[in-house]
Amino acid sequence: MGVSTDTPITETTSFPLSVAGDEITAAQLHDILRLRVDVFVVEQKAAYPEIDGRDLLPGTRHLWIGGSVGVDSYLRVLQDAGGTFRIGRVCTSARSRGKGLAGRLMETALGGIGDAPCVLDAQAYAKNFYAKYGFAAEGEEFEEDGIPHITMWRREVPRP
Repeated sequence: MGVSTDTPITETTSFPLSVAGDEITAAQLHDILRLRVDVFVVEQKAAYPEIDGRDLLPGTRHLWIGGSVGVDSYLRVLQDAGGTFRIGRVCTSARSRGKGLAGRLMETALGGIGDAPCVLDAQAYAKNFYAKYGFAAEGEEFEEDGIPHITMWRREVPRP
């Protein structure tokens, strides 16, 4: 999935970098966690267990675009039981929003996932963003950490 590299995150990169959970460096994980906490815990005021034990698993893929002061945009891909892929922790720093970075990460992630089923729990306001990548809402909205979410699936790969 994407480009594997040992490039430090502090270097500016215009393309998504990708590292497996069991290959990520301490510095890379630190910068990724800093962005995730800045966005989800501080900015969105969602107190939740950010460190969930899945970041260092061999089947986890971390994808990010680096900026001049750390990570500009990030997501991770997990493999759930039964082979389903799960995209999560999609976030972009406040300074880097509106540049299409999360979209580039989604394209890279889905390119690596291929035709396999994929699920995510989207913040409700972002439902249309994920729909652009073939995800459809299933079920009712639910609240997670004080924020409305909706489960979305990509069961069939959209064809041009």
